[in-house]
Amino acid sequence: MDGVLSQEEINALLNEPGESAGAAGDNELSTSEIDAIGEIANISMGTAATTLFSLVNRKVEISTPVVSYATWDDIVDQYERPCVFIRIAYTIGLDGSNILVLRDSDVKIITDLMMGGDGTNTDDELGELHLSAISEAMNQMMGSAATSMSSMLDKKIDISPPRASLVDLADSVDESMIDEFLTGTFVKIAFRMEIGDLIDSEIMQLYPISFARSMCEGVKSNMEKDSDSIKEDVAAPPPAAAQPAPQQTQQAQVSQAAPAPAPVPMGGQPMMGQPMMTAPMGQPVNVQPAQFTAFAGGAAGSYAPENIDLIMDVPLNVTVELGRTQKSISDILDLGPGKIIELNKIAGEPIDVLVNGKFVAKGEVVVIEESFGVRITEIVNSAMPSGVNG
Repeated sequence: MDGVLSQEEINALLNEPGESAGAAGDNELSTSEIDAIGEIANISMGTAATTLFSLVNRKVEISTPVVSYATWDDIVDQYERPCVFIRIAYTIGLDGSNILVLRDSDVKIITDLMMGGDGTNTDDELGELHLSAISEAMNQMMGSAATSMSSMLDKKIDISPPRASLVDLADSVDESMIDEFLTGTFVKIAFRMEIGDLIDSEIMQLYPISFARSMCEGVKSNMEKDSDSIKEDVAAPPPAAAQPAPQQTQQAQVSQAAPAPAPVPMGGQPMMGQPMMTAPMGQPVNVQPAQFTAFAGGAAGSYAPENIDLIMDVPLNVTVELGRTQKSISDILDLGPGKIIELNKIAGEPIDVLVNGKFVAKGEVVVIEESFGVRITEIVNSAMPSGVNG
C-alpha cells in the first residue's frame, strides 16, 4: 500500500501484445492487466482506509485484493443478504463507474462510529440516516482514492457524490434496478476489511471489464512516458562549455599585457618624485575597494518612554464562562425545551472571566438590581491591568 510498483509489475505492464502476458479478447483481461488492476486497487483502497480511520477513529486494515471474474449469480450465492451497494461514478479523467458492496451490519457499525458511538448501537433497521452517512464516508474515501489514481494515471480524476442503496440480492432481481454491466461478466475485486474488533468481513469492488481495461491503458501509457523520459535524459550529451567570443579573448590579452598604473593617493595628488599618470582610454583601470572610516562606538540612542494612554480607549470583549461540556451529534439532535445540559463546573466553583478569549480571572456571580454581574475573586494574569474587573 506504499504506492510503488515493483520491477516485475512494471515489466508486466509494459509487455507488448503477443508476449507471455498475451492479448485478451474484449470480454477478458490479460494477465498483465489483471495484475495492474490488483495493484491500482491495492493503492487506492489503502488510501481510502487511511481516510476511513480518520472518520471512525479506529484502526482500519484492508488485505491485499484478489481479482477475479464474476456474474450476478456468483454475487448472490457468495455474499450475505441484504447488503448495501454504493455506486461511484467518475466524472473527470475516467469514463465509467464501479460499485462497492458492504454488508448492512458493517454499514450500521460504521455509521454509529461516525456519530460518536462505540459501534454497538446496531439494533435499528438500516434507514436513510445510515445510507446518507455511508455515502458521505465513501465520498471522502473514494475521493482520496481518486487522488492516488491521479498520480498513477498522470491526469486529474474526480468522482460524483456516491449513491448508496439497500439491495436484497434476490435471485429474481429486476435488471432495471441494477447497473447494466452486472447482467453479464464483470471484474470482482475482493478485500478483507477489519475495523478494530468490531468488523472483520469481506468487501467487494465490481468493475465493468471495459472500465478496468481503460485504467490499465492509462497506467501503461504513463509508465511508457516515464520510461521514454528516462531514456532521453540518459542519451542526452552533457552541455558543451561556452567558448569565449573573439572580442572578449582580445580584450583579455590586452588586459594581461598592459602595465598596471601607478597608485594615486587620496585627493588626486602625485606621490613624491613620481609624475601623476592617467590611464589612457580603453585600457583597464586598477579598481580597489573603497576605504571608509570606522564609526566610533557610542551609547545606543535613548527612546521616549512608552505612552500606554494611547491604547486605553481600545475596546476588548469580556466573556464570562459558566462551564463547558462535549456532546455527540446524536445528543445535540435530542436537545429540546426542558432538556438539561450538565457542565464541567461544580456548584459554587468560581466562574472564568476571559478577555478577547484569553483566561485572565476567576469570579463569582452577583445580581446588581436586575442584571447579572461578576465579582472578581482572583486575577490569574498579573500583566492584565487591575481595572478590568468585569
